[in-house]
Amino acid sequence: LFIEEGLHGYMDNDEIVFPQSINLAATWNPDLARQTGAAIAAQARANGVDMILGPVLDVARDPRWGRAEEDFGEDPYLTGQLGLSYVQGMQGDSLNTDHTVIAEPKHFVGHGTPEGGLNMSPVHAGEREVRSIMLKSFEPAVREGKAMGIMAAYHDIDGVPCTGNPWLLNKVLRDEWGFQGFVLSDLGAIRRLYDTHHVVDSPTNAVMLALNAGVDMQFYDFDHETFQNAIINGLKNGQVSEATVNQAVARILRVKFQLGLFDHPFVDENLDAGVRNSQSQADLALETARQSMCLLKNENNLLPLRKGLQRVAIIGPNANIARLGDYSEGAQESTAQGMFEQIKRLVSTNTEVLFSDGENIQDAVDLAKNAHIVILGLGEWHGISGEGFDRSDLNLPGKQEELLEAVVVTGKPVVLVLQNGRPLSIAWAARHIPAILEAWYPGEFGGRAIAETLFGDNNPAGRLPITFPRSVGQLPDFYNHFPSRKDSYIEGDTSPLFVFGHGLSYTTFKYENLDIIAPSTNNADDVLVSCKITNTGQRAGDEVAQLYVHQETASVVTPVKTLKGFLRIHLQPKESKTVTFHLKQSDLAVWNANQQWQVEPGDYTITLGKDSAGGLSAKFTLK
Repeated sequence: LFIEEGLHGYMDNDEIVFPQSINLAATWNPDLARQTGAAIAAQARANGVDMILGPVLDVARDPRWGRAEEDFGEDPYLTGQLGLSYVQGMQGDSLNTDHTVIAEPKHFVGHGTPEGGLNMSPVHAGEREVRSIMLKSFEPAVREGKAMGIMAAYHDIDGVPCTGNPWLLNKVLRDEWGFQGFVLSDLGAIRRLYDTHHVVDSPTNAVMLALNAGVDMQFYDFDHETFQNAIINGLKNGQVSEATVNQAVARILRVKFQLGLFDHPFVDENLDAGVRNSQSQADLALETARQSMCLLKNENNLLPLRKGLQRVAIIGPNANIARLGDYSEGAQESTAQGMFEQIKRLVSTNTEVLFSDGENIQDAVDLAKNAHIVILGLGEWHGISGEGFDRSDLNLPGKQEELLEAVVVTGKPVVLVLQNGRPLSIAWAARHIPAILEAWYPGEFGGRAIAETLFGDNNPAGRLPITFPRSVGQLPDFYNHFPSRKDSYIEGDTSPLFVFGHGLSYTTFKYENLDIIAPSTNNADDVLVSCKITNTGQRAGDEVAQLYVHQETASVVTPVKTLKGFLRIHLQPKESKTVTFHLKQSDLAVWNANQQWQVEPGDYTITLGKDSAGGLSAKFTLK
């Protein structure tokens, strides 16, 4: 059973590198997640690989954590829906094909909220938060998507390591959710029971604890002799039952049979030629990059830019390269696909395009003074963001803030383009720069998607899957907080710089005629929510309608609002569509004080709009 990385593309040479997971989340488009999962599966199976270590379905609630770029953002519902589609695309209708593989959602569970934002650190959460937030992002991929792999995480939750937690791996995952696949430890996570968590005193006892807790397979923890002898000795001395060992073996064999490995162990040698670096996959990567572009600010409609501008200065460490993000080691970041080269191809032949990497700030300023408009390419890159690259602040790294402020002082119109794997604290830029485009890590063809967006060939419709704080001192700063959170610090308010779900367009949309049909007493039917949306601008564009729910009074504390539905739609100028959401009553359940899921009667407020900050609101009552 061959296993490989494939977070946003099968990690090998000459394979298409798709936009990073955070980009996919920014599209708010489950269909793209499904297509991406299917494409990566085809890449992997053509190489004889049967299982991909992904998707990452942790809820990223601390952006200091370097792996925030691997996630689908801070919200369990958005993550759950995208994760479901991704797994369905990767596993297809059958694993016994030449283009599907086992999907292994990770890191089960709560890995995205580590202490201090430090990877693998403890997670401090009670059962209600674990069930209501952290598990909810995984549940659809297991229950509906039938994911056949799960990766048990490194860390501990409330003092219990995940690889030694039978409540998590047996009671919840298997007994409650009906998981039929096998659990693989994260790389070295069983060993950590012994040498990091110190909940056992030997490698043998670490293996026994993990096996009894529901882990079925180790992942480079111990050499085979140590691992096998631990099981043999554990059986002899009664530390593990024969039934438990048989169960682990059966889970792994079941998946191997589903893959067809015993009937067809080899891969057609000609398969790879039709998949590797294919045009269809390149088209998908470009389209995902386009749909992930998040326009954060556009004062006085500075964007889109005219292609006939006389002189454009493109400045900064990310101005001449398409950033790929972590888990893309088989590929090289390309200057040919960077923003500078792609803009040169897009503008008129009479436009002079100037470049500086910004390393010498005075040279960059001189270049800016001679331009009619400046495009700053700033942000992060591998080694600052990614696994093992956690940060203590969220400011622009290095001298980028100094560069930015020096260029703004020239008085030239400035557009800021960010490529980064996490939200950044860009409060000064948000006050002083008229246009800001968040491109995340847009993949192999990211520079083209950025250029097309800046110059109007692509109308941006990406929406933030994670909140942008004003400063690191605000953390944690997720939108679905409890109502008791205070409004301000003595140094300033707690409001986000850019809210969850935020994103602008080159057109405008109007919401009207919100209507709610609630079920009658003792009726389990869905709550129907509908609204008319009209493109009131002059350009065709996509809108992402977002439905939020707040329970007015509950038996336990509930968030101020929670995402429960979203839909990305395309509208021509002056075109209207009525969208309808089917809100399941089960999605309104709370983990009550009696430690049970319950849909509680009472009043609920629906808010439907363009982001988490507002929209049309109305109440309904469940009796």
